[in-house]
Amino acid sequence: MPGPRLLAALCGALLCASGLFAFSGDFCDSSQCLHGGTCLLDQDRKPPFHCLCPEGFTGLICNETERGPCFPNPCHSDAECHVIDDFHRGDVFTQYICKCPHGYTGIHCEIVCISPLGMETGAIADSQISASSMHIGFMGLQRWAPDLARLHLTGIVNAWTSSNYDRNPWIQVNLMRKMRVTGVVTQGASRAGSAEYLKTFKVAYSTNGRKFQFIQGAGESGDKIFMGNVDNSGLKVNLFETPLEVQYVRLVPVICHRGCTLRFELLGCELNGELWPPLSLYLSYEELAIDLGSQKRVTGIITQGARDFGHIQYVAAYKVAYGDDGVNWTEYRDQGAVESKIFPGNMDNNSHKKNMFEVPFLARFVRILPVAWHNRITLRVELLGC
Repeated sequence: MPGPRLLAALCGALLCASGLFAFSGDFCDSSQCLHGGTCLLDQDRKPPFHCLCPEGFTGLICNETERGPCFPNPCHSDAECHVIDDFHRGDVFTQYICKCPHGYTGIHCEIVCISPLGMETGAIADSQISASSMHIGFMGLQRWAPDLARLHLTGIVNAWTSSNYDRNPWIQVNLMRKMRVTGVVTQGASRAGSAEYLKTFKVAYSTNGRKFQFIQGAGESGDKIFMGNVDNSGLKVNLFETPLEVQYVRLVPVICHRGCTLRFELLGCELNGELWPPLSLYLSYEELAIDLGSQKRVTGIITQGARDFGHIQYVAAYKVAYGDDGVNWTEYRDQGAVESKIFPGNMDNNSHKKNMFEVPFLARFVRILPVAWHNRITLRVELLGC
């Protein structure tokens, strides 16, 4: 068994080999590593010493508190950074989350997600809006139907109103696919010369249209009660504490002024970062056909996305079809392949993605068939050939 002097010599040799020296002389004594830090000399450093700090401290002489991955704040949009696993070795933390303010999403809250989803513009079709009942007035000629519940709709009959006999009224929207919903804008209307509106309401949601859950109040027990309007024309915006990732959104009146009359808009965005394949019912028109005027030899294609009102959009994958009459089409396949080729598309809205065809083809018409995209199908394209 080596003696104490031999152990000390071995330890000293190992420290020297690493370029660091444990030193108990004047220099390290005067360096005053704080909070129990160990002073090591390092010939390659200026100043030529190094404080090995205990857990929770950092700085030249262990005089600073370890701040972790939330300093500087990596979150955008004034979001709060929270360390969710503070187990760390030295100054390496493992994980953090950004608590996004209302209307923002993304890992670092970098994505604005408060766009109107289409009630006012008609992008949400009449068939996507349903209700528990509707009011029928003036000898059966006025139908205050759910498809009229569109923000700023004008006319004599310009909103949804539930039946006077409906004790549990509701109105809902089927978004046709799962989307991120971050809030709602409500508005009343005037019926028979009197202002009607929702004073308070609840919001329920579902992924299948059968089983619904209500948004719960933060730090409260029971369903969240949202404050509605105070007149028939003003707008009331309510942003959700936690965004919903759902297909169905249902508004349930709690207290109504005179009648439960409503115009509204949903706020949100696509599920950011996800690529959504087209639904089969959309395939008939989610395509781009190019007429070259006459038959040309096509050797490749360059694609590019775009930005719409600040939102990045692009086609991430697509197929190519071609033909000579604009009616009959052949989908492109590589030589010897059985399946149609799926080309990789863009990864952002600005850069160019070039794909050359292994087998060039002769055609007058070229069709691009999106397979996956980010946010919406948005495409700028250049064909290559002669």
